[in-house]
Amino acid sequence: MTQTTLRDDELLDLVQRQTLRYFWDFAHPVSGLARERSDVTPGCGPDVVTTGGTGFGIMAIIAGVERGWLDRAAASNRLLEMARFLGHAERHHGIFAHWLDGRTGRTVAFSELDDGADLVETSFLLMGLLAARQYFGGKGAAERELRERVDALWNEAEFDWHTKGDEDMLYWHWSERHGWAMNHPIRGWNECLVTYVLAASSRRHAVRPEAYHRGWAGGSRFANGRTYHGIRLPLGPDHGGPLFFAHYSFMGLDPRGLEDR
Repeated sequence: MTQTTLRDDELLDLVQRQTLRYFWDFAHPVSGLARERSDVTPGCGPDVVTTGGTGFGIMAIIAGVERGWLDRAAASNRLLEMARFLGHAERHHGIFAHWLDGRTGRTVAFSELDDGADLVETSFLLMGLLAARQYFGGKGAAERELRERVDALWNEAEFDWHTKGDEDMLYWHWSERHGWAMNHPIRGWNECLVTYVLAASSRRHAVRPEAYHRGWAGGSRFANGRTYHGIRLPLGPDHGGPLFFAHYSFMGLDPRGLEDR
């Protein structure tokens, strides 16, 4: 067995390349969306794809093009196929479920009550799609159509529906069968900041600023201010919580200089 010592930059390159392979080589063969896992999802079969994970995959594809690992035309064509599929996939007031069938686009229930719209996972998907819209700004037919289709998906996402009858906060889930039975308000601090940013900036379905201030920033675990291991933690639960709290939203948001009232 031969051992290889990698420099830090070589290790990071390897991790990036292997991550990209999951989203590029292992994408669902019909939809091109990201699979939920590397084996069969128990009780759901081999075709389950994840909407939020697809948003992350789109951003990995952008990075792959930027680093010269993927051909730009091939990447834009793949993303266009994905956007076309999403345009015909099942939505609930413009919001996707957490899981879809990668062949048909139909909702796959994540749990007994979670069989409809998942606003947070849709936000991660839209974050990736909007990044692709900005990156693929060329004049070619594929890139133009990609931008148009992303705009349509973005404009049709009814963030304001998820205020549960005009409450000043967003709710995570809604379904035709169970309505608001999940009853899960989105409150900070966690991975969901981008959901409120997108909801506030929507062209057609924006929420009021008070939804952010009362819903997100009004959470009991929003502000912290204590010091751990010599580092002051401004937001979130003690010790910071899981890493994805500081990861998911900031794949698309630059955290530098962000402030509220």
